[in-house]
Amino acid sequence: MKIKGYNTEISPTEFEKLVRDYFLEISGTLKNFKAIHNVKLKSFDGDYQIDVFAKFEALKTEIKILVECKKHKNKIKRETVQILFDKLRATGSHKGILFSTSGFQSGAEKFARKHGIALITVIEGKLTIHVKSAEKTEISEEHLKFFDIPKYVGEYNYSETGICYLQKGYLETLQDFIYEK
Repeated sequence: MKIKGYNTEISPTEFEKLVRDYFLEISGTLKNFKAIHNVKLKSFDGDYQIDVFAKFEALKTEIKILVECKKHKNKIKRETVQILFDKLRATGSHKGILFSTSGFQSGAEKFARKHGIALITVIEGKLTIHVKSAEKTEISEEHLKFFDIPKYVGEYNYSETGICYLQKGYLETLQDFIYEK
């Protein structure tokens, strides 16, 4: 079995569209909601390519969310989170979220907490199943279907003690992050 959070077998485009679909699901009754995959945003200091850009209207204000999806071999460094933070400031966006298939270094986590950026690791859904067995047990496709486990989930460490798994139908903590100040 693969190490949690590493080498998830998902293509970069499939990864970005999975994340975009999370946003489309939580759009609910938001006014003028859009979630766009692979967009270029113009700013006073240049153009920025954004993996997923979401926006909606609340209190007569356009709320903008920048989302980056990183499929790297190694844990994401602080510098990558800093770049997202700079993009937030340059584009006048309100929220930033970084999804990764490889996890995050402690410096990246510390910087993200300080600046209100959510970090989410996308892992294979089967890694969320705990098997009690004296023997090594592989989790079959039948197990995944029986327990309705998605192929991929987002692992979100939303507090000092809590981890939740984001998947279709269970995106409340992502929604909470977007709506909080």
